[in-house]
Amino acid sequence: MSADTRQPAILSRRDGAVLHLTLNRPQARNAMNMAMVLALREALATAERDGGVRVLVLRGAAGHFCAGADIAEMATARMKLASNPDAIAELNAQFGELCADFGRTGLAVVAVVEGTAMGGGLGLACAADVAIGGESAVFRLPETSLGVVPAQIAPYLVERLGYSQARRLAVTGGRIDARRALEIGLVHELHPDAALDDALARTLHDILHNAPQAVAATKALMAKARLHSPASLIQEAAEVFSRAALSAEGTEGQTAFLQKRKANWMPQ
Repeated sequence: MSADTRQPAILSRRDGAVLHLTLNRPQARNAMNMAMVLALREALATAERDGGVRVLVLRGAAGHFCAGADIAEMATARMKLASNPDAIAELNAQFGELCADFGRTGLAVVAVVEGTAMGGGLGLACAADVAIGGESAVFRLPETSLGVVPAQIAPYLVERLGYSQARRLAVTGGRIDARRALEIGLVHELHPDAALDDALARTLHDILHNAPQAVAATKALMAKARLHSPASLIQEAAEVFSRAALSAEGTEGQTAFLQKRKANWMPQ
């Protein structure tokens, strides 16, 4: 029996409104196989249905974030091509769905990145709302050096870094240390690895002071704003604002402000 069959692909820990998800294949620097992809997607779907989860934290076990796709699993898919010509495409699409799920969720998503963050791991970090880097973090985009394409993560790289930096990484197979990652906006904060827990606690404190439905609506509107001109969104944005202002959450927030007290969603 392999180590993968003896241990869960991800570890899950609930702390109030925060769900911590740890990628758990330390023997492979948390490289993603299908079991991990499906477990992450299911954990997110369950959290969205829960109603009490407001933040997801993604982290890797044993000092590494994620070494990208499991090459051995891709080799297995290649062996199935005779019976299923779409085997590799189907495998890749599953990872794309994972990134899309985390990229479009209304929950806040925080990635804590230390050690290796390669390929798909780099892409997953880019799909998060907030990326906190440890000084040990090393980012790589090795797909083109392997003769393949960073197909599913390319949109998230462009979104996080802009077209110019994403293109540079793609054609160089870029290796980026933690300091450079901060400079180009790949991570939003950088801290010594020993200080990552404190940095995460501060970020979670800030997120939990914001109204959850307002966060979700803002994320959705911002996602649409990437693809439309500001003028074309005026009416829709006004309707989004009005719904929020008149909602129970909006009423509570404005009342709490006037009464100089904390809103009921804030940590007490």
